[in-house]
Amino acid sequence: MTLSPLEKTGILIEALPYIRQFYGKTVVIKYGGHAMVNCELKKAVMQDAVLMHLVGMRPVIVHGGGPEITSMLGRLGKESQFIQGQRVTDAETMEIVEMVLVGKINKEIVANIHRYGGKAIGLCGKDGHLIEARKQVARIQKDGEEMDLDLGYVGQVERVNPGIIETVIAEGYIPVVAPIGVGPGGESYNINADLVAGELAVALQADKLVLLTDVEGILADRDDPASLISSLEVGRVPELIQQGVIAGGMIPKVNCCIRALEGGVKKTHIIDGRIPHSILLEVFTDTGVGTMVVPG
Repeated sequence: MTLSPLEKTGILIEALPYIRQFYGKTVVIKYGGHAMVNCELKKAVMQDAVLMHLVGMRPVIVHGGGPEITSMLGRLGKESQFIQGQRVTDAETMEIVEMVLVGKINKEIVANIHRYGGKAIGLCGKDGHLIEARKQVARIQKDGEEMDLDLGYVGQVERVNPGIIETVIAEGYIPVVAPIGVGPGGESYNINADLVAGELAVALQADKLVLLTDVEGILADRDDPASLISSLEVGRVPELIQQGVIAGGMIPKVNCCIRALEGGVKKTHIIDGRIPHSILLEVFTDTGVGTMVVPG
């Protein structure tokens, strides 16, 4: 569809108050899912980040990479094992995870940002001790009793030291962060990218946390896209989990939003990364897309 000059002007005018409102503000974007696989969606996300930067915002990208890790492990003859959605990560697997996330995916994102007119620097949690981590264990039920299960080098965020991010932003670059943390002995830990994005948003006191997903947002009826919950108050979350409205992989995403709000982030959004330029639609339009999780 080709827009007339008047329609293009209308779009710019609609965006103007949002550009003014978010000038100089930090937006943490968790980049993952289908948007990391489809070439056109990759391009759209990079263009969105570059445009936000050029109009004075401070985008910070945190990326995942689970499918590429699984693919690489398979090529090397190593089977992936998951417990409660977490990848069991022995020492050899951790080396491969770090290679894929830091050495491959992170640098591809940086290169694509430069390709579309921006400037970016790739980081992981080991740079400047950005993300200090501790071992995470899974608690499971076995024979009617609870027990802890060692997941290997799977980590939880212990502390975020955002100084290196602030330095990168001050020098005019977009930070791109791989979700690898550093343990007390210098060991690497694989950390869920949603959790890293949430904790980084808190440490930076971001104005927005945006999680890209492969669904429309939170649906009151999972079989009806028209039932999208556009704004969700935190107080409703336990009820919706009990009803099964929020279930599966959406639960940790919502909990990530709640943690960010409790930590001082002003607004959190769960949006459909399968829609081209969904980030710009959320940030710069009156209606937005997806579900905004808000205090209350």
